[in-house]
Amino acid sequence: MGQLIKSEFQKIKRKGFWFLSFLGAFGVVSLQALNYGVRKDWLLQQNPDYWEYFLLNVTSYIPIAIVLGTIILSTQISSIEEETNAWKMQIALPISKKSLYAAKFFVVLFFLIVACVLLALFTLFLGLFLNFNQPIPVLAIIKQSFLPFLAVLPIASFQLWIAVIAKTQATPITIGVLNFLLTYSSQSLPDWTPWSWTSLPNPLINSLLGIGVGLLIFFIGQQDFYRKDVK
Repeated sequence: MGQLIKSEFQKIKRKGFWFLSFLGAFGVVSLQALNYGVRKDWLLQQNPDYWEYFLLNVTSYIPIAIVLGTIILSTQISSIEEETNAWKMQIALPISKKSLYAAKFFVVLFFLIVACVLLALFTLFLGLFLNFNQPIPVLAIIKQSFLPFLAVLPIASFQLWIAVIAKTQATPITIGVLNFLLTYSSQSLPDWTPWSWTSLPNPLINSLLGIGVGLLIFFIGQQDFYRKDVK
């Protein structure tokens, strides 16, 4: 398994995965840097707890960013195999198809975690730069940065499943657009829908549901990939 993961990282060299993780986190925080740069005084008047209001503004962009990143990563890691026609060559080797699928899923999760770490750091640095002169809510920053990752696991699992078994990349791209639009309109969806979980209406429940449903979809996708002929 370790060798498969190492192989996946070798294949994605110079494919922009690291840059995508950086761009997602930087983009979310830079929007608030611009927001506070233009109207800081007005924003500080909205809530006496400056950090709380700042984090609330940052949070509003996280669901869209993490879902979009998940779609791109899942689609891209599968398309690499199509570009090099490597699926059948890999399956011909004495390796487990289930392990191969799991390795790809691990890589997607790894780069999502990298984005979450960067998001936490960028959020902290911007908050310090804005000089709120209030206690730093470290735990709140960590929760805000990492809980959406847990909540997005069902979408990540489903997106990878579709990307791996689809005969053309048009299918996962279409599914990805649908997932993006549903996440964008999640405020009008019931709280039990997976697209609303990344907004964390119920943080603990959404995170636990994300883990449970995400793992369930992962195992279903893994079994489906194991049973099907490769593209």
